[in-house]
Amino acid sequence: MNAPRKVAIVGAAASPVGRWAPSDQDDDALFELDVLGPLVIAALAEAGLDRSAVDTAAFVTPSPSTRQLGFSTYMAARLGLRCNGSVSEVSALGVSGGLAFDQALADVALGRAETALALGISYQTNAPLPVVMEHSLRAVGDVDFQSPFGLTPISWYAFDAARYMHETGITREQIAQIAVKSRRHAMANELAQFRKELTLEEVLAQRMIVSPLGLFEVPSVADGAICLVLASEEAARASGKPYVTVEGRGYHHEGYHQIGGKPHDMTAFPAARQAARAALDTAGVSLGDIDLAELYAPCTITEVLVSEAIGFCERGRGALDAIAGATSLGGRIPINTSGGCLSRGHPPALTGLYGLFELREQLLGRCGARQVEGARLAMHCCESGNYNAALIHVLEGPK
Repeated sequence: MNAPRKVAIVGAAASPVGRWAPSDQDDDALFELDVLGPLVIAALAEAGLDRSAVDTAAFVTPSPSTRQLGFSTYMAARLGLRCNGSVSEVSALGVSGGLAFDQALADVALGRAETALALGISYQTNAPLPVVMEHSLRAVGDVDFQSPFGLTPISWYAFDAARYMHETGITREQIAQIAVKSRRHAMANELAQFRKELTLEEVLAQRMIVSPLGLFEVPSVADGAICLVLASEEAARASGKPYVTVEGRGYHHEGYHQIGGKPHDMTAFPAARQAARAALDTAGVSLGDIDLAELYAPCTITEVLVSEAIGFCERGRGALDAIAGATSLGGRIPINTSGGCLSRGHPPALTGLYGLFELREQLLGRCGARQVEGARLAMHCCESGNYNAALIHVLEGPK
């Protein structure tokens, strides 16, 4: 077998994150093909390609409100794709978008595809609330011993926050500064769901969702659609168009579903630590070489914990470093320059793809007021469950 080829992201297009899913009563509704189709064409056009070039299409499995089953093959047919690599749907909780990217990446790296798409559309806001809640409860907990007690995804993060505050003495007010930072970054992001300035006083004044996390410390419901185009670096270089390369990849699942049945440190997130180490090793760089990061962090506490687990911040300093500006634009290691889940928005299955999109734009120098000056290397992390699994990629900009 030949050695894996280096892979580049050569095109991308995304819709703004927000509440725009159609309802059954909407006579002018734009259904999945109407929204995702033009994004695919735009992403391919940026890469100088058309649909005939696509060998692989790795779709994120759509939300339960989607009426069309067999979504990947339906969409491939409607888009006019004739694929020699693979057509697939990927679903693994929050890591879904990252795994779709991973599938497209692998097919190009192994020579199964010359051009691959990682893409999806997620309609969250038109799903009936009882259906969403029932699916969430069954997905994030043991259906026999946890789900009957109403433990939602946010409940697990709230457990993390309470434990972390107990162990470190860090306060809710300090952790809540993550929401303020996220909004400050999102104000310059045209794809962001929330772009209005936010103060700490406003964060703390909101109603509690799951103590100690209030309304602005957890993600809002959101819709999204996105497409990334991947090709070999050789083909990307020959095109003469700007591109970024994937330099490293790491994954680890620690064997737990949300929180394990045996005593362990629930705020340590060892999966993120191990996946980051593997990604850095394969990239041949150190953590100190990374210029910015997009971290899957649905809640304020999640960004604190994963930034500590990876090593961007020392244990117990994730919130304090954010307050000091170390993880803001202009700081030592800008984190979630897109605004992250809290302000860019969080269509859960697609969040990984939106994070990769942001890093590509940063490494190509296209981010305007939120641009990280001199950005060359970036890290992307997405998770499954309460960070029981993590998938990390390292990207490099033009040399």
